[in-house]
Amino acid sequence: MTNTAASTSRPVLADRLVARGVATDVALVLGGVAVVSALAQVQVPLWPVPVTGQTLGVMLVGASLGARRGALSLATYLVLGVAGLPIFAEFSGGPLSVLKPSFGFVIGFVVAAAVIGWLSERDWDKKWWRSAAAFFLASLIPFAVGLPYLAVVLGSLGLPNDLPSVLAAGLYPFIVGGIAKWLIAAAALPLAWRALKRIGD
Repeated sequence: MTNTAASTSRPVLADRLVARGVATDVALVLGGVAVVSALAQVQVPLWPVPVTGQTLGVMLVGASLGARRGALSLATYLVLGVAGLPIFAEFSGGPLSVLKPSFGFVIGFVVAAAVIGWLSERDWDKKWWRSAAAFFLASLIPFAVGLPYLAVVLGSLGLPNDLPSVLAAGLYPFIVGGIAKWLIAAAALPLAWRALKRIGD
């Protein structure tokens, strides 16, 4: 590792709680899968995209594990779900999941976890204002991937997929909940770091 990389990438929350190692990293990645899987079942059923707690889980997992392990955790979540484990919303899973209008958001989760993890490795999760900015940016990523995917699937089903229709189906119903999840995640990480500092003192 270069001196520049060492000076910009710092231990994330998980590294303060457990020692680094292959077995530990595997456990953390699978633990992240479990967290997102559980929060996927906390939902308000809507079609074509249900409102769930997944995004909150993605943000917390990515920030706590860092870019590499966070992205790997969400990629594992995606692969296991497509393979057939009932870990997506409404306890769904299987290869046909890729044809669902909401699947683009699951793809976006991998990128979002990597981004918030990368920012957390650079201490963006320790102060409230920087944490708020980091989590806001990361929370937009699933929509950047999910909305175009939604438009394609709706069009393939013969349903309206113009911009107003896509926004009405995949964005507007999530604004209030998205803000709440963003604020929870943005507050949780600085509070966790503060608690660790107090324990260390």
